[in-house]
Amino acid sequence: MAEFLTDEWIAELDHAARDATAPDDLHLVIQQIVLEDDGVERRYAIRIDDGRLSIAPGRVDDADLTLTQDRATAAAIARGELSAQVAFMSGRLRVGGDLRRVLERAGALAALGDVFAAARASTTW
Repeated sequence: MAEFLTDEWIAELDHAARDATAPDDLHLVIQQIVLEDDGVERRYAIRIDDGRLSIAPGRVDDADLTLTQDRATAAAIARGELSAQVAFMSGRLRVGGDLRRVLERAGALAALGDVFAAARASTTW
């Protein structure tokens, strides 16, 4: 079992992502930034490109969208207890970048399904 936001957890997400098939014409990079109580930022990126989905730790320079939230919000979203939309509307999730681009591809993103279900089930929160 991997602990939430550790490199091991991100590797488990990436492993789960290998089983996902994305549309070949979907090219999207989403940077996740999680702010810890001690001020440390945890960053990872979700990349969808050429029919593949991958997750990598760290900062990327080519993010189409950047999502910033505190640890409690990130955990609630990852566990499926809080939607990103509700978190955004309540000010708990900040969005930067081209949100319109992501919304235009919402159907393709939804078609990916819950590729992280197994990783979520084995995560230590």
